[in-house]
Amino acid sequence: MIIGFDGKRAVANFTGLGNYSRFIIGALNKKFRNETYKIFAPKPKNNREFSELLGDNTSDLYPKNKIAKLLPSVWRSKGILKDLKKEKIEIFHGLSGELPFGISKTGIKSVVTIHDLIFRHYPQYYKTIDRTIYDYKFRRACKEADKIIAVSDCTKRDIISYYNIPEDKIVTVYQGCHPNFNATPNEALIEEVRKTYNLPKRYIACVGTIEERKNLLLVAKAMTYLPEDIYLIAVGRKTPYAKEVEDFCTQNGLTERVRIIEGVPFKFLPSIYHAAELFTYTSRFEGFGIPIVEAISAGLTGVAATGSCLEEAGGDGVVYVNPDSIEECAEALNKLLTDNTYKQNLITKGKEHIKKFSPDTIAEEVMKVYKEI
Repeated sequence: MIIGFDGKRAVANFTGLGNYSRFIIGALNKKFRNETYKIFAPKPKNNREFSELLGDNTSDLYPKNKIAKLLPSVWRSKGILKDLKKEKIEIFHGLSGELPFGISKTGIKSVVTIHDLIFRHYPQYYKTIDRTIYDYKFRRACKEADKIIAVSDCTKRDIISYYNIPEDKIVTVYQGCHPNFNATPNEALIEEVRKTYNLPKRYIACVGTIEERKNLLLVAKAMTYLPEDIYLIAVGRKTPYAKEVEDFCTQNGLTERVRIIEGVPFKFLPSIYHAAELFTYTSRFEGFGIPIVEAISAGLTGVAATGSCLEEAGGDGVVYVNPDSIEECAEALNKLLTDNTYKQNLITKGKEHIKKFSPDTIAEEVMKVYKEI
């Protein structure tokens, strides 16, 4: 087969949707070497992670005529169809919730991945124009696609509920994470990261944008019940919500014990997990929760929140608490900090659980979707 991908995120994004796109393309490339993969993107960008995907059976393609180069978003939405036909694409996969307009009329089969519909659950966290655009793009893509991949059963239920899509059109295929998280810890790199960010000896790691939905304040409040030699290191981009967390810490003597670090290069992220004692991810709602898979891959257990799909990501390897209960969060963290047998049992269960997120497993499930259409 000749399989095309919407490669905008794979080329241009270094987190989130970019990581997912590169993971899927790379997993397929490695597992199914006899297929041909063509990645279509509006414009090139210097991205080593993306460049490593390219090879004998995988190539990148960009707009060639002047109008398409001047209006890359128009090319991606419609003009790309001519290029897909020219390249004899048999299946086109929209990796980030979008498909070109009219692809269903071209004879090219299509698959779209829907990551989450958080904006429908929590509209207050999004601008009206953004919600409108997301809703239009995702709804249209779901209607036009031959098959939909949902990254969790939670997202699958949302697609059925909000867009009235038949259940048999949707397949749940989980996400995986970069193999660096599962690699043997590099002690020299860990020491470099410790010195670079002045990391304490004992800390709980939390990775994700510092925004209200991610609920970091819950963990900060739980810190008042934890031993004083335990720190919280939150890694992620700050939003105005970060000030609310910082103000609480200032008022409660936690300024030294709770730290937010921005701009951490990807190469350092696995080491931040490897050097941590536990992790937390108490987000109120996610489409999947990839930081949980990253943390478990790095050999950690920790605390996550009930209420969305995080149980799918962490399985039996994580403790789940009410995202509004400081007491539950603090109790769970304290038990993990003091009961090593309990902690190690969860780590073992987690390692077994995340086997379902291996590149080979996910590649096989995605290829099965392609072959069905």
